[in-house]
Amino acid sequence: MAVLIETNPWEAEQIIRCYERPTRYAQHYADVGHLHIGFSGILLEQFVDPAIVDRYRHIIDIPAMLDAYRSTPNIELIGMGYFHPIFPLIPEADWQEQLRTGRDMMTEVFGRAPRGFWPPEMAFSMEMIPALVRAGYEYVVVDGVHVHPEDGVSDVFRPYLACYDDACITIVPRDRDVSNAQESGLDATWFAHEVTHRCRFSARPGEPRLCTTWSDGENGGWFRQTHEGAGFFGHYFSPYMERVRGGDYPIRPVGLSEYLAAHPASAHAHVQTGAWNVGSTSGFDLSQWAGSPRQRQGAETVRDLSRRWWALRDKGTAPADPLARARRLVLEAETSCYLFWGDDWLPKLAWLTDAAAELIEAMEARPAEAEQQQPAAGATPATAPAAAPAPAQAASAPQEAVGAIDVAAVSEQPVPAVEVAAEVASEAPAAAAPVPAAPQSGSKSGSEDLSKTASETVSKAGGPSGKAEREPDS
Repeated sequence: MAVLIETNPWEAEQIIRCYERPTRYAQHYADVGHLHIGFSGILLEQFVDPAIVDRYRHIIDIPAMLDAYRSTPNIELIGMGYFHPIFPLIPEADWQEQLRTGRDMMTEVFGRAPRGFWPPEMAFSMEMIPALVRAGYEYVVVDGVHVHPEDGVSDVFRPYLACYDDACITIVPRDRDVSNAQESGLDATWFAHEVTHRCRFSARPGEPRLCTTWSDGENGGWFRQTHEGAGFFGHYFSPYMERVRGGDYPIRPVGLSEYLAAHPASAHAHVQTGAWNVGSTSGFDLSQWAGSPRQRQGAETVRDLSRRWWALRDKGTAPADPLARARRLVLEAETSCYLFWGDDWLPKLAWLTDAAAELIEAMEARPAEAEQQQPAAGATPATAPAAAPAPAQAASAPQEAVGAIDVAAVSEQPVPAVEVAAEVASEAPAAAAPVPAAPQSGSKSGSEDLSKTASETVSKAGGPSGKAEREPDS
C-alpha cells in the first residue's frame, strides 16, 4: 500500500475506497442487508501500520473504517490465508500457519473470529478440509463447477458436506454464471428474474434454494467507480435493498451462518481440485499460477525452501532470529500474486526466495559446535513459526498495494421468494522488491482481488446467474 500510493495515488484512492464502502451500505440497510467480508492477514497488517494510516489519512480514516467493520453486525467476516496463498500449490506443512495466523489477525483486529473460509483464488482441494476444521472454520465457499454430489445430481443451490480423513466441513457452492455477471455489472431487476428462473428450473425447485456469487470487488471500473451511483453499490446494491424493503422482491438477503444454521447440509459431495475462472483460464486446473515451466519452477523453489526450513526447525539448533526471518520470507513467497501474471512477476518472487535461501543456507552451514551451543528451546514452535511481525518489523522490501475485497450476497426466498446473502472479502498479498513493471490498472495491479459473493436461497423459485467476463485476480 505504501508503494502504490507513491507510484499511483489515483489507483490507491480507488482501491482504498473499495474497502470503506461496504460498511456504509451495510449500516444504511441494516434491516435488510447482509454482507460477508474477508480480509487477508497481510492486508490487515498494513491497515494497522501507523505509517500506512497516516499516509492514507487524507482519503480514508482507516482506524474508523476498521471500527465500522467491528461494530456492524450484519457484516459476517470471512477468513483466508495470511499471505493469500494458492493452498494446493504450497506445502501442506505450511497450511496450518497460513490459516491460523490469518484467523488470529482477524480476531485481533475485529474482536470476532470468522466462521467461514474463502480460499484465495477459490483454489481448493479436499486435502485442505482437516486443516480448515482444525483452524476453527465451519464452512468453505468453493466454485460450484467443481462440486460433485454423491447422488450424481448437480445442484449448486444447496450446501453439502465434504469429508476427508474423518474431518467434515460444509461446502457452499459458488454460482459461476451469476458471479461473472456480478463482476462486470448487473441490476436488481435482472438479478431477480435470473435468480428465480434458475432456481425454478434447478434440480430441487421445491426445496430452499441458496445462490452464492463471488467476484472481485476492487478490480475494474464497476467496483472502483468513485461516482458511487454508477458502481456496484449505487447502481445495483442500493436499488436491490430498497426493493427488498418494499416487500415485493422475490429474494431475501441472508447471512451464510444464519442460513446454514437453519438449513444444515446433509447431502455429501466431493470437490475436485481447482480454482475459479480467471483471465483466460477455466479454473479446472491451476494453470493460471503453474502453467509455464518458470511458474512451476518458482513454486517448487518455495516448496524446497519450506522443506529446508522445517528440517532446521525440527533439528532445534538454528538461531531463533534468522529462523523467524526466513520463515516470514517463505510464507510471504507463497502468495498467489507473483505467480498470477505468468512469468512477468517471477523476479519479485525471486527477491523473496533468494533472501530466504541466504538465511537458510547460513543456518545449514553453521559449525556443529555452534549448533550444540544453541538450546533447542530457542526454536520456533511448529504451530506458529515466525508469525507475522509488527509492521515496522516486516520484510525490508517495499510493499506494493496488496489488498483485496471479496463480496458475497446471499438470499433466500420463502415460497416463492428467494433469499440472498451478501459477502465481501478483502485480501492483500505482501509485496516484494519492485522489479518488472506492474500490469495495467483495472485488473490486479499490485492489489489483491476484491471478490463479491452472493448467495440466494429460494424455497420455490429460482437462483441468479449471468455471464460476463471478469478481470483476473492476482
